[in-house]
Amino acid sequence: MEFLYDFSRILLATCRDVLPIIILICVFQLLVLRQSIPHLGRLVVGGIYVVVGLALFLAGLEKALFPLGKIMAKQLSDPFFIYGTHDIITQADWKAYGWVYLFGAMIGFATTIAEPSLIAVAHKASQVSAGTITPWGLRITVAIGVAFGISLGTFRIVTGTPLYLYILVGYLVVIVQTIFAPKSIIALAYDSGGVTTSTVTVPLVAALGLGLAATVPGRNPALDGFGLIAFASLFPIISVMGYAQYTQWFNQRKSTLKNKVHGEQ
Repeated sequence: MEFLYDFSRILLATCRDVLPIIILICVFQLLVLRQSIPHLGRLVVGGIYVVVGLALFLAGLEKALFPLGKIMAKQLSDPFFIYGTHDIITQADWKAYGWVYLFGAMIGFATTIAEPSLIAVAHKASQVSAGTITPWGLRITVAIGVAFGISLGTFRIVTGTPLYLYILVGYLVVIVQTIFAPKSIIALAYDSGGVTTSTVTVPLVAALGLGLAATVPGRNPALDGFGLIAFASLFPIISVMGYAQYTQWFNQRKSTLKNKVHGEQ
């Protein structure tokens, strides 16, 4: 009964949030474009699926993903697990949190691979590039960037270093890469950084950051718990453009060697 009550509350909230979108589309379709709504029955059924699916997803976040992320962060950063003692630790040793960095990387990689928005972008990129960009190639490249970013973000929480230093250096790298990277990949790289912070990645990453900041000695969840999502947005841009730059360099080198061999012959 408690679950039904919570789900009903979430379903009503979802209907309230989706209603302005429906009103906006209907107003533009009927009053601005002055056209009837095509396939009205299918749209109504699809809208119901969307609302119910969003409500179920939000309920799953509250009941499973958020608590799971906090529990894992708490267990991995427990002083007894790290230092082998129940004594109060006032200063965290960043070298002792290796499992936390590894877990952050793995959860970042796994959630990115499962991210629906990234799957959609990867398929569209494959279509418009005539198969030059493979969906799995793009997804894995982005996932590696997110994994590194989340791992570095957990390191920042443990050490307590300012967030702006990492973001400043990261975007300086992005600016330099933008100058030298193949022009055809730049826009896709920037979009790849945005689509990673969506329905699957954000809840777990946010829960991980808050749980870790609440457990690490000397850290404040309000000050240190947030910021992991910024890492998840930034480093995929670097990884995608870096992979494109490497591919371009490798192909040029291969072509140069091939021409050199033909010239010697």
